Amino acid sequence: MFTMSKTWERIFFFCTFLTQGASFLNPRAYAILHRLHHKYSDTKKDPHSPIFSKNIIKLNLNTVKHYESVRLNKKDYSKYDTDVPRWPSLEKISDHWMTRLSFVIGYSLIYLKFTTANWQYALLPIHFVMGPLHGSIVNWCGHRYGYTNDKKTRDNSKNTLPVDLLMMGELFQNNHHSNPSNMKFSRRWFELDPGYIAAKILSKINILRIKNA
Repeated sequence: MFTMSKTWERIFFFCTFLTQGASFLNPRAYAILHRLHHKYSDTKKDPHSPIFSKNIIKLNLNTVKHYESVRLNKKDYSKYDTDVPRWPSLEKISDHWMTRLSFVIGYSLIYLKFTTANWQYALLPIHFVMGPLHGSIVNWCGHRYGYTNDKKTRDNSKNTLPVDLLMMGELFQNNHHSNPSNMKFSRRWFELDPGYIAAKILSKINILRIKNA
């Protein structure tokens, strides 16, 4: 969808690690997982299809199984491994259990310092799993609920929200699956894709170069 310099790639790589924290998803592994999702969308080989998962928890567990297979190279993924971001030293640090535990402790300390009511602690687990949780919402809702603009896609992808402020445009799954290389996920006049707006701003200041939109 876009290109950027190696320096900016490293900056975004690090910022992804910092903001996802305890639930950091290795960009290479997730990129390969996403390519497999498009190739085998809503079939038994799809790493995260709600069609073959009874609930969102099983969807997430299935995703984790495939993610770990890719991350640990349990199979030959070489044909899906081109042009993916790599940072071996940070990948090693981010995947270590001590790093993840450190983030969990950090989040907990912030809650201890700033919470004003006990019920707010119920939100803490969301911070522990925010990376996979985002993917689960996108793939569960985006392939079960909503409307379709392109009925020719060979899967069950849907556009869940006409104005997707919740997932920054990623719930336009039908639009995305009908034209996967296009960075603009919105198609119709009433659809709003905040992720694309952010990308346009970044392209205006020469941080990234959009290939097709």
